[in-house]
Amino acid sequence: MLVFFVSTFFYSCDEYLDVDTDKDNPTSAPLNQLLPTIEIAVSSMGDHRLYSGDILGVYTHQFLSRSEQDQYGGTAGNVLMNNEWDNLYLTLTDIQTLINQAEESGDATYKGIGQALKAYMISSAVDLWGDIPFSEATLLKEGIVSPKFDNQEEIYTAVFSLLDEAKVNLNSGAGVLFPGTEDIYYGGDLDKWTRFVNTFKLKLYNQIRLSAIFNTSEFNALVAENNFFSSNADDFEFKHTASIAPRDERNQLFIDAYGGAQVDKYISPWFYEIMLGVNPTISTGNKDPRIPYYWANQLTPGQFPRDNGNLDTGDPRADYWDANTGFFSNRFGSIGPNRDGSVETDATFPGIFPCGGRYDDGLGFSRSIASGTGVVPRRMLTYDEFLYIQAELMNVSLMAGDAGTKLKEAVTASFAKVDQVVSNSETTQTVPVLTGTTDVTDFIQNLETEYAAATEAKKLEIIMTQKWVATFGDHMDQYTDYRRTGYPILADPLSGTKEYQLDNADGFPLNDAETVQNNKFQLSLFWPQSEINLNANAPDQKDPTAYKIFWDN
Repeated sequence: MLVFFVSTFFYSCDEYLDVDTDKDNPTSAPLNQLLPTIEIAVSSMGDHRLYSGDILGVYTHQFLSRSEQDQYGGTAGNVLMNNEWDNLYLTLTDIQTLINQAEESGDATYKGIGQALKAYMISSAVDLWGDIPFSEATLLKEGIVSPKFDNQEEIYTAVFSLLDEAKVNLNSGAGVLFPGTEDIYYGGDLDKWTRFVNTFKLKLYNQIRLSAIFNTSEFNALVAENNFFSSNADDFEFKHTASIAPRDERNQLFIDAYGGAQVDKYISPWFYEIMLGVNPTISTGNKDPRIPYYWANQLTPGQFPRDNGNLDTGDPRADYWDANTGFFSNRFGSIGPNRDGSVETDATFPGIFPCGGRYDDGLGFSRSIASGTGVVPRRMLTYDEFLYIQAELMNVSLMAGDAGTKLKEAVTASFAKVDQVVSNSETTQTVPVLTGTTDVTDFIQNLETEYAAATEAKKLEIIMTQKWVATFGDHMDQYTDYRRTGYPILADPLSGTKEYQLDNADGFPLNDAETVQNNKFQLSLFWPQSEINLNANAPDQKDPTAYKIFWDN
C-alpha cells in the first residue's frame, strides 16, 4: 500500500507541477505525422494559383496573364513570390524538425527523406533567387532572427552533401520506425527514394555543368552507378485527389483556371504555334498530337467569338484567335484594343494533362468547375524529364550515348506520361490513348528527321524545346533551362521579324505593333521586399535583370 501511495503521490506531483504544458497541443509531432504535412508543402514549391508557377508560366511563355508578370514585370512586392518565400522557410523549419527528431530517435530513413526534401527545396530556392538564408535559416530557437544570406555556390555544395547523406540514411536500415502510406510521394518505397536522389543529383549536375563547382569525378561515379528513374512509376510528384473537404485536394492550376470568376490563365499563342507546327524555325510542319490533351477550346472550329465579336463587321475583336480550331487567347505584351476584353465564354483553357481540365473533343464547352476533375499530379521531376536531361548531357558529350536516340526515348516517354495522367484522372470523357497511334509515330519520325539534319546548336534547341513541351505546367525547371541554355526560343515583341505566323484570312490580321516589351527578362527573381526590410543582414535589393544565378553562362 505504501508503494502505491508513493507512486500515486509522485505521479500527482508531476501532473500538478506540469501546469504550463498543453497536452492538446504538443510541441513535437510524431515523424509519421510530420512527413505528410511537409510533403504537401514541398509540392507547393513552384505551383500555380498561390505560388510562383503563375509568374514562371508567363516567363517561360506557356501561359499569359494580364497581371504584372506580363512583359516580365514581376515586382519585389509580388504576393505570389512572397508566398513562395514564406512557404520555403516555414517548410524548411518543419523539415529540420523532422531531421532532428529522426536523428534523436535513430530512425535513419525518415532522416534521409528529410534531407532529400531539404536539398530539393533549397536548391530550387537558389535557382529562383541566388543567395538566400541557409546556414542560419532555421535557428530561430537559437535567437537568430536575421539570418545571413549565404553564397549560392556554397549552398549548392551543401546540397550535394545533403543528397549523399540522404542516400546513406535511406539505405542504412537503421531505426524502428519506417515510412509507409503517410509518405505521399513513394509510399515508403526506399528504393524509389534512392532513385529519386540519384536522378535529382544528375539534374543538378546538368545545371552546373559549366560552373566552377562541377565535379567531374563525382559526376562520372554517379553515372556509373546507373541507379536512376526507370519508368514513370518512379516520378517525383504529388498526387491530387477529387476531395474538396475539409481541404480542397484538387490540382491548384485546375482550381484557379476552372473555378476562378475571371480569366487570367491564357495559353500562350507562341506555345500554340510551335505545337501546331507553324513556327518557321522549329518543328515546322510537324503538328503535335498532344494539343487536345494540353488545352481545351470553348469555341468550336469556325465558331465566331461570342463575347466581343461583332457579327455586323466580322471583327472577332480577339487579341489572338484561330478560326480553324477555336483557339482563343491573348499575346505576350499586348497593348492592342482587344487585350482586356471579357472573354469568359471564348477563352481557351488548360486541358486534361496539365491540370485535370477538359479534353478537347472539338465540340466546345462552357467552362465551369464541373468541366474536369482536377485529379492529376503536380509533376516535379519525372522519368521523361530525366531522359531529356540525359539527351542534353549526351549532346554536350558529358555522357556516353547517342543524343538523338535518347531524345526519341524521351519523347516516347512523354506521350506515355500523358496517357498515364489521363488514365488516372477520373474523367468521364472518352479520351483516346496516344501511345502507338499513327499520329504519334509520324510526329516522332518527323522529329528524328529534323534532329538528324540539324547543326549541333540546333540539336540542343530541339532537345530543350521538346523538354519544354513535355513539362507543360511545371515551370520551375523550364525557367532554369532557358536561363542556362537560351532554349527554347521565346516570343519576342522587340523582334524585327514577324512574331506570329497565324493569319485567319478574316480581314483582321495580327498586328505585331500591338505588342511591346517594356521590361528586360528577369535572370533571377526579386528577393521579397518584406525580407529586405525586416532582415538586418539582408543585402540591398537586386536588379533581377542583371543578377545571374551562378550556373547561368
